[in-house]
Amino acid sequence: MATKMKIKQGDLVQILAGKDRGKQGRIIEARPRNGRVLVENLNVVTRHTRPRPMRDSNRMGGTQMTPGGRIEKAAPVDVSNVMLVCPVCNRPTRVGMKEKEVKGETVRVRVCKRDGCGQEVDK
Repeated sequence: MATKMKIKQGDLVQILAGKDRGKQGRIIEARPRNGRVLVENLNVVTRHTRPRPMRDSNRMGGTQMTPGGRIEKAAPVDVSNVMLVCPVCNRPTRVGMKEKEVKGETVRVRVCKRDGCGQEVDK
């Protein structure tokens, strides 16, 4: 399932399905091998953890502990459940690819597919 994703780290996306439907956030991490992305402050799950000593703790003084308790963190969302928000028209859009000449070589650029926009997504 390692298909090429048209969404990259740092993009602004909108959630299409699930408990956070309609909300927008930035992509923290993209996992193309799994077809999933981590969206900042969305799809938050609670993980109960036990306090444990840190691996790279200092020899001086006592051992440092990672805090325990209920820790909230973002869980991965399937890439089919997010849609890129166009930076020009500020609406969720499908992403197309377009070849462009830059300094004598062809470069593939992501493009907004919404009617009337068609602007480049990449800066």
